[in-house]
Amino acid sequence: MKLKLSLLFLLVGLSGFSQEELTYQKPSKEILELADYERAPSVTMDTKKEYMLLSYRNTYKTLDELNQEELRLGGLRINPITNISSTVTYINNIKVRKIKDKNEIQVTGLPQNPKISNIAWSPDEKKIAFSHTTATGVELWVLDIASAKATRLTDATVNANMGGPFSWYRDNQSLLVKMLPKNRPALIDSKKDLPKGPTVSTSDGSKSQNRTYQDLLKNKTDETNFETLVTSELYKVDLNGKASLFKKADLYAGEGFSPDGNYILITTIQKPFSYIVPLSRFPMKSIVYDQTGKEIKVVNEVPLSEIMPKGFMATRKGKRSMSWRSDAPATLYFVEALDGGDPANKVDFRDEVFLWEAPFTSNPTSLAKTAQRYGGIVWGNNTTAILYDQWYDTRNEKTYLINPSNPNQAPKVIFDRNSQDIYSDPGSFETVKNQYGRQVLALENDNAFLIGEGHTKDGQFPFIDEFNIKTFKPKRLYQSNYKDKVESIFSIEDFKKGDVLVQIQSKSEYPNYYFRNIKKKNQLTQITDFKNPFESIKNVHKEVIKYKRKDGVELSGTLYLPVGYDMKKKEKLPLLIWAYPEEYKDKNSAGQSAQNSNEFTFPNYGSFVYWVTKGYVVLDDASFPIVGEGTTEPNDTFITQLVDNAAAAIDAVDKLGYINRKKVAVGGHSYGAFMTANLLTHSDLFACGIARSGAYNRTLTPFGFQSEQRNYWEVPEVYNTMSPFMNAEKMKTPLMLVHGDADNNPGTFTLQTERYFQALKGLGAPVRMVLLPKESHGYAAKENILHLLWEQDQFLEKHLKN
Repeated sequence: MKLKLSLLFLLVGLSGFSQEELTYQKPSKEILELADYERAPSVTMDTKKEYMLLSYRNTYKTLDELNQEELRLGGLRINPITNISSTVTYINNIKVRKIKDKNEIQVTGLPQNPKISNIAWSPDEKKIAFSHTTATGVELWVLDIASAKATRLTDATVNANMGGPFSWYRDNQSLLVKMLPKNRPALIDSKKDLPKGPTVSTSDGSKSQNRTYQDLLKNKTDETNFETLVTSELYKVDLNGKASLFKKADLYAGEGFSPDGNYILITTIQKPFSYIVPLSRFPMKSIVYDQTGKEIKVVNEVPLSEIMPKGFMATRKGKRSMSWRSDAPATLYFVEALDGGDPANKVDFRDEVFLWEAPFTSNPTSLAKTAQRYGGIVWGNNTTAILYDQWYDTRNEKTYLINPSNPNQAPKVIFDRNSQDIYSDPGSFETVKNQYGRQVLALENDNAFLIGEGHTKDGQFPFIDEFNIKTFKPKRLYQSNYKDKVESIFSIEDFKKGDVLVQIQSKSEYPNYYFRNIKKKNQLTQITDFKNPFESIKNVHKEVIKYKRKDGVELSGTLYLPVGYDMKKKEKLPLLIWAYPEEYKDKNSAGQSAQNSNEFTFPNYGSFVYWVTKGYVVLDDASFPIVGEGTTEPNDTFITQLVDNAAAAIDAVDKLGYINRKKVAVGGHSYGAFMTANLLTHSDLFACGIARSGAYNRTLTPFGFQSEQRNYWEVPEVYNTMSPFMNAEKMKTPLMLVHGDADNNPGTFTLQTERYFQALKGLGAPVRMVLLPKESHGYAAKENILHLLWEQDQFLEKHLKN
């Protein structure tokens, strides 16, 4: 049944409550011109940089696309008819281009009205596998890059309900594919099948503190349908479409070939399922098989993880993060907690990393122990790898050099830093493809290479450093020095020649790709030539302003002034502030800025930038740090810091002479919506506010939210003080509440907005609620987004501009 194209809006004003049904509206011409644009293609390239793939998507989904059959089970959102995630955004066309040529080649053989996803390059990068979703299911297709011809390999029987449904064999001639079982049972229709009894949950007295998850299993019917949807058979499918059964039906959660292609690690979901955590914490079993499907070894069995220690650094007991070592033919590595997974336990080492070499007849061997929680490995070769560990409470992260062939050699600390201190970020180690087609550490004559974003107090200057792994001394090879553009460094393509892949943009120049030769006077060769789709705002004034909070914390925001604004006459205009609070453990990191006024101005529904065309001043991405130094938690003074951030932002723009400070609005999405409601509740700084997809009653997220690790019963005063719902009687300022009626984000149930609206309505506050049909936490349908812009425009015209 098609959804009627109308919305339910609930409005309460100073004069009382009214309910109305409205058809979709479009925003004003100025805003529509920016909102209704054609999206440029996405670009992916092979590692040899011979070919590029251009993939095209519609700018938005349609409401009809959102109005599909959907089951929400175990944290998944699935279309039970097509057997693929109901949230996927499809590619509708692909083209191929030789990088050295300018001509784009339309791929031939594509299905009519393509709905493409799950793109995967073959190991030799000569072919690309992809899925196409039909009205009845998912097909497997393959694209030959050189001929730009696509071919269908299977019928619409692929099971993509668990994400990526296929993996390439190392021979480049076959794929391992999840297929729907031939004897698959029908789904149970809960509207027609009566339950056989009640749903009962019990607690054995053990603590089980979990965040507030969406889309969980609720009863036996959900369990049965979840099992039906996730169960697949594994088939080996060659490039002629010939399919042979590899493994019988099971709940396959992940498959991964060893680098040499001789083994495959397959993980399956086990029972019992849980009603309080998503499938990522269901029991799992991992088994290694050879290429013929013969079982070699059960390498991991993960129990149900309903009970977890408290804290962000908590983890489960047993083997975790199991994967293939990239620089070895067939060696698994995994991590085990030495503190029982509990951050409260005092130990010298938190985690231990192990290696386990095929055929797994010997016991795993210890590689290294980490003083903090394991944070990842970049493999290099038999003697060189990079190991990371981290600790959330202190925001500390360390980078080590380790020798995989000598576990007795202690890890050597390369970097020891505050992860939130972006000015000290040394960059990320560059990787290259090895003989197995896996990414490993790029090494040249005892030198590794670091690519950094280059944020400084004076601006952003991305760089490439040569890093000697013997002396630990860096040598700067290149640093961007643009003052009116932004250069992003993606990869080093040829270390000897000095070729580097970069992307360059400016306020009015759409981001495009280039090759830069850092050994030939930084010579540039342009690869793409995408045009600016937002010509009407290319001449807006845009700058990053910096200012201080009253306690001395440095703040910043990107300021926009309308085209033609006279900065000498300084007409007093209304101001819109868009922001999102972030927690920090020190004032220095909180005061650092990653904003760059030379970034391309890309308006989207997630900001107020559109309204620079309507005569507003806009302060976008305004800094709203919440700092808790030492043993003090950030949220202990959340409200005070929130108001101080807002006051500092208004004072800064007012000091420039551009605004009427009595006409200031604030807005935000998710935690930014929570911020907005609190600012309107606890200050008189704003004329109105727009809060989208927020959570307003923290007692409904009792076991933590954002960076808050304490539960409600430990600090009820913090939860209550921070909850706008608990302080609804104080709200006197016009507020627009917006929410998708199918929000899938943990904690931000649509119920949060509905209950908050009811409280404000009952207390006589001026509030308007807009529920967008079929939308999740982020909004996707064109009808909804254009109407949202109209709603916001009408609201601002009424409560701010006039």
